[in-house]
Amino acid sequence: MKQSVLDQIGGETILRKLVDEFYDLIETMPEGAQIKKMHDRGHGLEHVRLEQFNFLSGFLGGRRYYEEKFGHMNVKLMHEHVPISMEEAENWLTCMNTAFVNVGLEGPEVELFRSVLRHVAVLLVNDPGSGRFASNQGSSST
Repeated sequence: MKQSVLDQIGGETILRKLVDEFYDLIETMPEGAQIKKMHDRGHGLEHVRLEQFNFLSGFLGGRRYYEEKFGHMNVKLMHEHVPISMEEAENWLTCMNTAFVNVGLEGPEVELFRSVLRHVAVLLVNDPGSGRFASNQGSSST
């Protein structure tokens, strides 16, 4: 039987460390400031720490806690109510990549995971013309 990516990276224990480190960085890195504000306006960081773990567990081939709880794993649906700029997506990825390093996750399965996270982060950008965060975007008439 083929191992899941979750098992390849060290199982739920290492995933929990990764998620906790990521949200610790969201709270302390300048790149996390806007993401923290967004979550503080919603359910808060403790809630999102739990649900990020629940989602990523299933996303990586482990138990699908998020789906058991909410009935789906649709990441676009989860984020459709939140305006996300490309800069915010990049900031999220910067914090996550730092968390990977801090937790000591490396190897081909981790690089695949990073690549998929980048794809998903870009897919979630739904506010491309946002003047709030977009520093190098052209006019919205293009």
